[in-house]
Amino acid sequence: MAEKSARPGQRLAREEKTIATMVAMYCRAHHGTATSDDGEGLCDECAELLAYARRRLGACRYGAEKPTCANCETHCYKPAMRERVREVMRYSGPRMLRRHPVLALTHLTDGRRTPRRCGSAGGGSGATGGRERPGTPAR
Repeated sequence: MAEKSARPGQRLAREEKTIATMVAMYCRAHHGTATSDDGEGLCDECAELLAYARRRLGACRYGAEKPTCANCETHCYKPAMRERVREVMRYSGPRMLRRHPVLALTHLTDGRRTPRRCGSAGGGSGATGGRERPGTPAR
């Protein structure tokens, strides 16, 4: 049971590491500044993008149950920032398979997860399959 409670935090940490790695790869190739794959030594533009992505990830209303951003029904990125992240991912995504295969494959696996609907964020799991609302007495 302890493993289940540790997994949600691990997933968000992995997602944050994935975006930091992708931004660093992009920055290194396009701006020549990133010194590591954890987001250190980025140019100002890429550092701003990574900080924004980290804030959005931290404020995600779905928490650990969040789908990948491309599959989410709630697009919380500003359009300009969303396009910048897409540009980074278009460049870094294919290269992740070679440089960071585990992160790349887990990101692809996460992308295939079924997104939760907005109303099911509270969810439930019982004989009714989560259809009842929390606090509502059973019939």
